[in-house]
Order: sequence, then C-alpha cells, then structure tokens
Amino acid sequence: MRIVETVRQSTAKVIIAYSHVVTVAPILKAVAEENIKGKIWIGTNVFIITPDLFSEDVWLSLNGTLAMAFHVNDIPGFEDFVYSIHPSSSTDDIFIKTFWEKAFTCKWPDYGHSQTHMANSSGDLSFCTGTERVDQMDPVLFDFKNLRFTYNAYLAVYAFAHALHSLLSCKAADGPLSTGSCATIDKIHPHEELQHLKHVHFVTESGEEVFFDENGDPPAIYDILNWQIFPNRTYQCVTVGNVNFSAPQSKKVTINQSSIAWNSFFSKVPDSVCSASCPPGFRKAAREGEPVCCFDCVPCADGEITNQTDAVDCQKCPDDQWSNKKHDSCIPRVIEFLSYDDTLGSVLSTISIFCSLVTISILCIFIKYKDTPIVKANNRELSYLLLISLMFCFLCSLLFIGRPTSATCMLRQIAFGVIFSLSVSCILAKTIIVVIAFNATKPNSASKKWIGSRIPTCLVFLCSAIQLILCLFWLGTAPPYSSVNLESAQKIIIQCSEGSIELFYAMLGYLGFLACVSFLVAFLARNLPDSFNEAKYITFSLLVFVSVWISFIPAYLSTRGKYMVAVEVFAILASSTGLLGCIFFPKVYIILLKPDRNSKDCLLGKTSVRKRTELSW
Repeated sequence: MRIVETVRQSTAKVIIAYSHVVTVAPILKAVAEENIKGKIWIGTNVFIITPDLFSEDVWLSLNGTLAMAFHVNDIPGFEDFVYSIHPSSSTDDIFIKTFWEKAFTCKWPDYGHSQTHMANSSGDLSFCTGTERVDQMDPVLFDFKNLRFTYNAYLAVYAFAHALHSLLSCKAADGPLSTGSCATIDKIHPHEELQHLKHVHFVTESGEEVFFDENGDPPAIYDILNWQIFPNRTYQCVTVGNVNFSAPQSKKVTINQSSIAWNSFFSKVPDSVCSASCPPGFRKAAREGEPVCCFDCVPCADGEITNQTDAVDCQKCPDDQWSNKKHDSCIPRVIEFLSYDDTLGSVLSTISIFCSLVTISILCIFIKYKDTPIVKANNRELSYLLLISLMFCFLCSLLFIGRPTSATCMLRQIAFGVIFSLSVSCILAKTIIVVIAFNATKPNSASKKWIGSRIPTCLVFLCSAIQLILCLFWLGTAPPYSSVNLESAQKIIIQCSEGSIELFYAMLGYLGFLACVSFLVAFLARNLPDSFNEAKYITFSLLVFVSVWISFIPAYLSTRGKYMVAVEVFAILASSTGLLGCIFFPKVYIILLKPDRNSKDCLLGKTSVRKRTELSW
C-alpha cells in the first residue's frame, strides 16, 4: 500500500516496473481497486501479461502497457512441423499425448481409466480419437510470432551444433588435443566444445547473425511490445519497435509510434516528466530535496551559452565573442572606439577643424591690425600667444578621435594638459596686466615699473612649466596606455587607460586651479575703468570654462567607450570656444564692423567725452 500511495501522489504518468509480472501483480490489483487511472506501465523482459493473471478490471487497466521482450524471429519450417505432429507419427515424443489431451480437451481411452468411468465422471469430456487437427486449434495457443523462449532455444541448439561441427571438422595435424589429433564423436570433452562455441559466428535462415562477444554474451536485441486490450477482454500483443545494442548509436532504438495504442486517457505519447526539458540558452538547476528529474531552467548569464537541450552548465564565450539574445551561440563582439568614420567622430572632428580655422582667421586679423589701439591694448603678444594656444586646443581634440594606440594615448592627455595650461596662463597674465595698467595710472604708483612684457612672459612660462613637469612625471611613472575593455556586453572597447588616475586628476586639478585664480582676479577687476579693462570679458569666458569642466567630471565618469571620449572632446571644444568667443569676438566685431571705435581717443577719452557732453547740455 505504500507503493500504491506513492503512485497516487506522483504526477508521473509512466511507471517502470522492474520486476516479474507475478511479483508486481498485487500492486497492479491494488492500483485498480484504488481507482488510480491515467498511468502507463512499462516492464522488463519478464513482464509478460496474460488475461489469466488478472481480474477483468485490472486487465482492462493495463491497456497500452509496454514491455521489453527477448527478440523473436521466424523459425523456418517450425509451423509446418507443429501442424504435422500426431501421436501415431510421433511415438518417441513422451509429451505428445499429454499435449493432445490439453489442446483438445479429451482423454485417451487407455490412460489408466475405463471408458465407462471417464464418460460418467465428466459429461463434457470426450475421448481422443486421433482425428483432431492441430491447424484448427485456437490461434492464441499457437502464436508463432511470439515464441520467444522457443526461438532462443532454437538459436542455442544451432550454436551448439555449429560448435560441434567445427570441433569434428578439424584436420589431424592441427587438432586441439595435446597430441595434435582431433576429437572423435565418442570422445568429446566439454571444454573442447566450449572453446569452439566461443568462436561461433553464423547467420540463420531468417537472416539473423549469431555470435558471442568476449564476455560470452550474444548480441543484445530486444523487442518492444505493446498490449492492446479490448473491452471484450480480447487483446493483441504488437511489436512496435526494437533495441539493438550492437547497432550504430543512431539506430540502437527504433520505434514505430503510429502502431502504439495508448489507453483511453492519452490520445498521444504521454508526457511524463517532472520538469520540461531546458532548451538551448538555459541550464538545469536541481531543486533541493527533489529527484534529479525535477529541476528549474535558468537562463545563461550574459556572455555564456548552451547549444544543446538539458545542458547542466553554461559555456563561457571566448573573449572576442559574446552571447546572442537567445544565449545559444556566440557571436563576434563589436569593436568600439571613436573613429572618424563614426557620425559622432566625424561631427566632432569637423567642429574642431572649423574652430581652429576660425582661430587662425582671428590671429590673421589681429596681425593685420596689430597697430590699432584695440589690438595693442592689454599686450598684443599675449593675444597672439593665446590665439595660437587656442588653435592647438581645438586641434588636440583630433588626438582623441581614431583607434587608440600607446603613442596617441600618451600624447593626447599630455598635449591637452600643457596646451590648456598655456591658454589659461595667458588669460591670467592678461588679467594681471589689466590690474597693473590701472594702478600705474595713479600718481606716484609703484606699479609703473612692472609694465612691460617681462612680467607676463615669466608668468606664462612659470605656470605652463609646472604643468609640463607634472605631465612629464606622469609619463615617467605610470603613463597612459592603450587597453581593451571587455566589461561591456557585446562590445570590445579599445580605450586609453590613464595609467595613474591620481596624476590624471592632479593634471586636471592644476588646470582648474589656474582657471579659478584667473577667474577670481578677473572678477575683482571687472569694475575698473573701461579704457584699459577687458576683465569683464575674461570673467565671463572663465565662467564658461569652469562651468564646462565642472560638468565634465560627472559626465566623464558616468559614460563608457566612445561616448566617454566624446564627452572629453566636447568639453575641450566647448571650453575653447568659450574662451575664444568671449575674449576675441567683441574685438573682432569692433575691428571689422565698428572701425570708428577702434581709436585711441575712443579708448582713452570715452569717459571725458561723455562728461563734456553732459556739461554742455
């Protein structure tokens, strides 16, 4: 009953009974009595069921049962032999008369009882006359397609006969005996027969090959039987396939599913699994405390695949490949870097070249109008140097576009740091000159001795040299280098690693320090008289510059791949454009479009002219 209860609670629809049918018969009976339905039974080669073993309700519940059975084949001439047997012609057969009585429900009159006594003891039992015909018997009694044990006995006899023939067919000089002679029919030893039996290899008349392997086993061939039971208690046992262990792997099991008749609960092959098979792209994860056939299908992680059903583990893709969406195959990764062929890279490079050309144009304008008051004001040499540095600022952004190499990785950051430091140093020098120039106009001012080109030149050189030394130290200790980033899904990112992130931020920090000092000085000098003052424009340009680079840091840290490089290129272009536009565009406007304001009187006498006009009114 414990087994029956297990069957009742189980969701399995197919039960394999590894037992003799007589042993499992009480379980089958109890399952039927408990009204447990919707089960298919599968048995071994000793699970041969017949109606006389079961009651009607149990028998009908076994419809659709499958079982393995010894392979059977035709025995040529056996059917004719059986139909020709007769007590009169088979006098040497001690079983013939017993068989005759059982088959035809009769008694031979000379079998120990008188004729009168036999007739009285059983009214429906007649005497055997010998005229009965075997070929008119119930066909169930002689199912020539299902004589499995008979067929194996037939093969065994023929194997022994072939071995005996081999033993007696030897040549005298090559005989197996120690004397070199052959065995005779009256002097055969068992071990001699066995020695020849091991090497038997023949083909029966029905075409079946018979031999024995090194273990003494014949070819393992089994038939798959299907019991098809009908409501009137009749049945047929149909061979629906076979198992041949000596066949190639793909042909070991053959089944004709269309010839199988399942019971009334199944219209197709029963689906009896605890868990459905995991398709490619998933792996099996065992459920704790449950049988091994119960599992969950877990999708493979990114970068891992399974290309077969019911895989236990996922396979990791090679470094240059990635898993597809279904995780059932590896596909090549996309190599990513900010290239000139990319739309983003081409746009940024176009802007960089355009801005550098604009800067060169402004430099040419300043050189052409170098003797005008607006160019000479605030040290025109510094203006030239600032324009040249801004031109290189725009052009250095081109180093960030294209496939990164060790050379470009070192050059791009160093060029960026030194050139931008030069630009900011020029702005700081211009701002300090504004302050010195204003103070020098005061009577008895000590600032007059600082007017000249020596102070701004020294200041630019000193500020730029500090950044250059810092960058050279960076190159000498942990320089930037080209690396491959495999962390992003489906991409191989070729990028520049900073080498020393501390020195990278030290370079940016020093640049930010120069910008802040310049901004502070320009902000304090913004209200000086207009005659010598461009501090207002410098203040606004540095405000743009600092704002761009403050917003750059979080944007840079939150992006990856080509977009990280694009953020830095955009920051370079935006900050350089801010400096160029705020400092030089107003002057170019006056030079080209308002030449009447580009005069010494206008620059120096603007305040006095306004006052005289007011007094005249």
